[in-house]
Amino acid sequence: MGSEMVMVDEVSFPTEIIINTNKPLALIGHGITDIEIHFLQIKYNAIGIYLEKEVVNHLVNWKGKKENELSEDDTFFDALVSAPVEKFFRVVVIKEIKGSQYGVQLESAVRDRLAAIDKYEEKEEEALEKLTEFFQTKYFHKASVITFHFPTSSPTAEISFVTQGKEEVKMKVENGNVVEMIQKWYLGGTRAVSPTTVKSLAHKFGELLSN
Repeated sequence: MGSEMVMVDEVSFPTEIIINTNKPLALIGHGITDIEIHFLQIKYNAIGIYLEKEVVNHLVNWKGKKENELSEDDTFFDALVSAPVEKFFRVVVIKEIKGSQYGVQLESAVRDRLAAIDKYEEKEEEALEKLTEFFQTKYFHKASVITFHFPTSSPTAEISFVTQGKEEVKMKVENGNVVEMIQKWYLGGTRAVSPTTVKSLAHKFGELLSN
């Protein structure tokens, strides 16, 4: 892991990480998931989005675009999801919840997105059932870490969960349609789960694409 750190709501994220290859992934965007109840902000997770720096080569159509233009442009985020580069999402728990709650939110978001484009079939349903089962028995203590790794070698998602005092557990999602929509839950532009993460990504890409 890189030595430099970025703080996201008291959670530290290294600016660079290396997963399975020797190619470093850069922290391109970060943010939180939260809700507001009676004017009180409740923060659930801190998020770090790591990508290959070469991702900009797949986004040249947006060269010169500013942060506010990119943050509202869902076609830009579709291109980001489609870009054939390694991606890694690191999600750190701020507020304790049951893993089943997180799993249901993820499952519901993925299912609704697939149904909207008529791609929710039996295979997708089976893949989502495994995904919800994976989170069903987990408890998200504060500082627990969920990661999503999207390698370039195959349209899969490798998901891991680790919490204090327990061994890391992993699963793999091998349905390409489900994998795409998991990415879009965090990288989905105006429909993403974390507007602060989308804004952060738009800001960084605005800088990278101005050169």
